[in-house]
Amino acid sequence: MKKGLLYITLGLTLFSSSCTHDFDAVDTDPISVDAARYNANLLLSKSQFQYANTGYAQLLFESMWSQLLASTYNYYSNGDKYVASSGIIGYQNQLWIDDYRAASLAAEMTTLANEKQLTNLANIGVIMKILAMQHVTDAYGDVPYSEALSGKQGNFTPKYDTQEEIYTSMLQELEAAVNALDAAGDKPTADLFYGGNIDKWKRFGNSLMLRSAMRIVKANPTMAREYAEKAAAGGTFQGNADNAICITDNSTGNGNGTSGALLVTEDYREVKWSKPLIDYLKANNDPRLGVAAEVPPAGLTAGTNSSLAGNRDPNVQVGMPNGYDLAGGATDITKRPDYPGSTGAAGDVYLLGRYSRPTTAVYLGRSAPHFVLTYGETELLLAEASARGWTIPGTAAAHYRNAVSGALQALSAFSASAAISAGVADAYAASHPLNESSQAASLKQINEQYWATNGLQFNFIEAWVNWRRSGYPVLTPVVYQGNFTGGTIPRRIAYHSTEGSTNPVNYQDAVGRLGGNDNYTGRVWWDAQ
Repeated sequence: MKKGLLYITLGLTLFSSSCTHDFDAVDTDPISVDAARYNANLLLSKSQFQYANTGYAQLLFESMWSQLLASTYNYYSNGDKYVASSGIIGYQNQLWIDDYRAASLAAEMTTLANEKQLTNLANIGVIMKILAMQHVTDAYGDVPYSEALSGKQGNFTPKYDTQEEIYTSMLQELEAAVNALDAAGDKPTADLFYGGNIDKWKRFGNSLMLRSAMRIVKANPTMAREYAEKAAAGGTFQGNADNAICITDNSTGNGNGTSGALLVTEDYREVKWSKPLIDYLKANNDPRLGVAAEVPPAGLTAGTNSSLAGNRDPNVQVGMPNGYDLAGGATDITKRPDYPGSTGAAGDVYLLGRYSRPTTAVYLGRSAPHFVLTYGETELLLAEASARGWTIPGTAAAHYRNAVSGALQALSAFSASAAISAGVADAYAASHPLNESSQAASLKQINEQYWATNGLQFNFIEAWVNWRRSGYPVLTPVVYQGNFTGGTIPRRIAYHSTEGSTNPVNYQDAVGRLGGNDNYTGRVWWDAQ
């Protein structure tokens, strides 16, 4: 069934991804066949896969800006050291391209579904559009929204809405779409997330509403509370069975882009779990450390052979600090006082051989799934809302306990080798309760857990976005010669590189609201200090 969906729907690339200019992704019709004869359901799985399969884009930037991964490899300098290196413009543009394509597919699906009275499919299209557009606005700030996706109507220079306008509209649209879903109505037939289960889509919509509401808590706390309480009352995820997970299938050419990227020789050799993450897991005796991290076999040859398993013993795991290289100068990682040493003998020395990497058997399967939104994340957001004193069913402590147990068990979706039993997860969560000594202490613990949970689920974009929102964990910026941020962690992505020439008036308008600089250090609206 899953493979069949991928064969049918991901072949739609011929129809939906044949733009000749990158900016067309915002404005053009994603299909070129007769709409009257087209099955609108087929656009759903294409939109889902387009959104979820971010591949290198999140590895190059967000995984290292959030200090979840680290690398000495020069190609990763964009993220690890905030230094422009090969490919930076392409990856600056990629999230924009991927998510506008996903949103375009979803919007077209809604149009076609409405024409055929497929009410549930139409509203799921709205939810998918908002999911993708949240990615875009969270990364870039003010972006085309109300006039985006309107190339069929001849608008190729859409205005940039303010992020405040975008979030206001997204929350209103999301509420309407969720309320319109009817379990007795039509069921999507090409759904990679839920197989057409409308009750799960309702819970997904409410969980996305909760996440969207919490995003704006500093910029508009009144609206944030209103929609967080609506989402909680409407019903969010009830367990890991509700997790939104996008399947992949490498046998059809639709493999996991992130794992595919990390299996490239240089990436596999030099991309490691970060020191902040490994230190966090060790300090908390977190059972995930023993399934998520491994030290490579000794020596360069064995240590970079992806068919050989590493050592998962939690006691030997060492995280790599961000901001270092192997260039022989002051920033050479081998000169750090805490450098753990190399492995292997002469002629086969692996300088990074004692640093922990993501467990190959867990994370690097070419048909590994993508985590989109999970029960663990949602329970953490409910815990935060409750800790803030909002009207949320259940206590902050109970939601936090649910979140931790759920997050530990969720990793088994990657691989059976990552399974942590319910008994172990529940016992761990019970013995590591929420610190309720103060609201500040609770918010710190909740958001540190959110960071680790998303990192271990390879959802690096969400981890980076929530770090900007919450300020947790407290991360030390990398200061590396030639960096493009002045030694601060990036807080947004610069706009798509062609926008200044293809949509100049509206682009300049948006840049003006950033203080005249389209750079990586400006703060988006919800990123209030």
